[in-house]
Parts: sequence; structure tokens; C-alpha cells
Amino acid sequence: MNAKFATPLRIALWSGPRNLSTAMMRSFGARDDTYVVDEPFYAAFLAITGLDHPMRDAILAAHETDPEAIINMLIKAPAPAPIFYQKHMCHHMVDGIDRNWMSTVRHAFLIRHPARVLASYAHKMESASLEAIGFVQQAELFDHVTKDLGQPPIVIDSDDVLLNPGGVLAALCSAWGMQYSGEMLSWPTGYHPQDGVWARHWYNAVIDSTGFTPPSKDKTRDLPVLSGDYANIARLALPYYEKLSQHRLKA
Repeated sequence: MNAKFATPLRIALWSGPRNLSTAMMRSFGARDDTYVVDEPFYAAFLAITGLDHPMRDAILAAHETDPEAIINMLIKAPAPAPIFYQKHMCHHMVDGIDRNWMSTVRHAFLIRHPARVLASYAHKMESASLEAIGFVQQAELFDHVTKDLGQPPIVIDSDDVLLNPGGVLAALCSAWGMQYSGEMLSWPTGYHPQDGVWARHWYNAVIDSTGFTPPSKDKTRDLPVLSGDYANIARLALPYYEKLSQHRLKA
């Protein structure tokens, strides 16, 4: 679409790392009425915290680091489609980034059991921490939006999405006040134009995908077995996951 829409439906999905968030972005990006943005605060997060992430220099060079400019893009700038889908990482919303803008968009929170998150995270990072996987920050942002709305926001579980993508996506679209489309169940392989520069490090599984892959029965039933620090981090994260899980949307 070439036309600019000054007032698109702005929707924000809040996730932690290794949590099906990129597949969800692919799903919404497959719609012909939707424009997606990939982790808009990532570069600002790195600039503020000074953390050394994979591809740090490339991320800082390629993406906006000024939180105010990012917020203006998210809530004020015209979007190239009627629906503006924003993929956000909860741990990117550090001190120094204003949250008042969040009251102007619609929200949902994507959760995943911490054992599954950490098992996947271990393939990409040499070490992990409770702060790095975003469960505490997700619960904090959930409380922030709940207070703003006067009721809990939408929550979806990545396991539910994989088991019944069409049903959960239809329920999510309905809760967001938009029509579900079967286009959301498939997408072309490869890198997509809206991918952040970090895609080459983080998105290898999604790059080869054409849709949501149902888990095997063993993966549906059994959680990954963790040890050492990873097991301890999963134990600490579990109460935050369970807090949001009780609100999760069912197909």
C-alpha cells in the first residue's frame, strides 16, 4: 500500500526473547492491511544500558537510539497501512524511556514457560540472567497497562498459539477489534524488509519458516530439563509467568 493513513490502528505485542515473537510479527506482516515494526527500542536500550549484545555496533548504527523520536514514530507518524503492528521486548523499556505513550495503543502480552525460553536462549547467548529474559519487566508492564486500562490486558501463551494458531489468532484479533485473516497462517521464507539488522543473529529458525510449526507431542507435554544457573533462573521466573498465565486468552 502506498497511501498513508494518519490514524492507523496501533497495536503493541509485548514479549521476552525466544518467545515466538518474531513468528507473530511474520503472521501480522503477512496481512495486506498491516505494517510491522521490529523491536523499535532495541538500539535505544543498548545505548542507555551500554550492554554488549551480539551485533551491538551494527544495531546502533542502523537504528534510532533517541527514545523520544521512537515514541513519535510509534504514536504520531503516519503509517503506510491501516494497522500498525509493533513488536516490543519488555526488557527494552528501561529507566529513561517514557511510558506515557503506551496509553495511546492497544496491547497484548505474549508469554512462554521460562524453561522453554531459557532452553532456546542458551543457543544464542553464552550466559543468561533473570533480567535478560524479561519476565520481571513483563509483569511490571502488565501491571502498568492494567492500571491504565482498569482491567488486565490481553495475554496469549506461545504454546497455545503453536497448538491452535488459527483459533488463538482469531481470538486475539477479535479482542483487538480487528478482523482475523487466514493470510496470517503463512508467510514467505527469508528476511523481510522490516526485520531489524539483528535478524542475522537471532532469526535463523524463522528465516526458514513458512508458518507456525506445531510442536511434537513430547514437546507439548514435557518441559526442557535445565541445570545449574539456568534451572535457578527458571525457578525465579516461574511466578511471573504464572501471574500472567491466569489471564491468557483461549481460542
